[in-house]
Amino acid sequence: MEQDNKIQQQRELIEEKESFGAAMGTLMTTTEKFDAVLTASVVPWETYERLAERAWTFRWDVAELAAATDQVEFETQQLEQAWAVAQLEMQSNASGSVYEAVIDSLGGGFVRSVLDNESCDGGESVLGCVYENDPLVVHFDAAENTQPFMTDEIRTGIAYHEFAHVLQFTNPEASEVAVTSFGGDWEVMADCFALTYLPGWALDHVVWTSSHEYWEVSIGHGVTCSEPQRQAVRDWYGQVGVQPQTIGTEH
Repeated sequence: MEQDNKIQQQRELIEEKESFGAAMGTLMTTTEKFDAVLTASVVPWETYERLAERAWTFRWDVAELAAATDQVEFETQQLEQAWAVAQLEMQSNASGSVYEAVIDSLGGGFVRSVLDNESCDGGESVLGCVYENDPLVVHFDAAENTQPFMTDEIRTGIAYHEFAHVLQFTNPEASEVAVTSFGGDWEVMADCFALTYLPGWALDHVVWTSSHEYWEVSIGHGVTCSEPQRQAVRDWYGQVGVQPQTIGTEH
C-alpha cells in the first residue's frame, strides 16, 4: 500500500509539472502578440521569471506547483484581456477628440486618453500630463482644451509630447540612457520626440482668430532640440517596446 501511494504521488507530481509547463508555454505564446507594442511594461517579464523560479524551487511539492500553474494561467488571462481591450480602443473614439485619435494611433490601443481637469504639478496651465504610477493613461486638461488658441494641430503636438512621457515611464532603462542627451530634462526630451516624429511641428505658433487678431502661442519648454538630440530620440524610440524573452523553467 505504501508503495502504491508513492507511485500515485509521483504520478501526480509528473502531471502537475506537465501542467505547469503547458501553462507556461501558453503564456509565452500569448506574449508573442505583444512584440510590436511600444509600452514595454505591459508584459511583466519579471513576474513570469519569478513564477518559473517558484515552480523550480517547489518542484517536489504538488500543491505549490498547482498554485504556480494557477498563477501562470491568471497571467495569461490578464494578457489576453489587455490585448482585447487594446483592439477595442483602436476601433473606437469614445470622446471624439483629436487627443484620443492620436494617442490610440501612437499607442496601438494600449494607452488611454482622458479629457478631465487633472494636473500633474498643481499648476493652472497644464495642458496634459502622465502619472508615473499610472503611465498607460494620458490626462488632457478639459479647461485648457476650450481656449480660443487651441487648434487640432496644437492638440496633436501636445498628444505627441505626452505620449513621449508614456514611453519614458514604460521603458525606464532605455529612457534613463536617452535622457542624458538632454541633461536629464525629461520635458525637453518629450518636446524633442514631438519635433522629431510630428512633421511640421514647432514649439511656437501664431493662431489667427480673425483677419486682424491672433494669438502667439508657445507649446513646450522653450528648447528646440539639436540634430544630435533628435538622433538620440530616434535611437531611443528604436529600442523601446516589448522585447521577446526566454523564461527558464529549469535550472
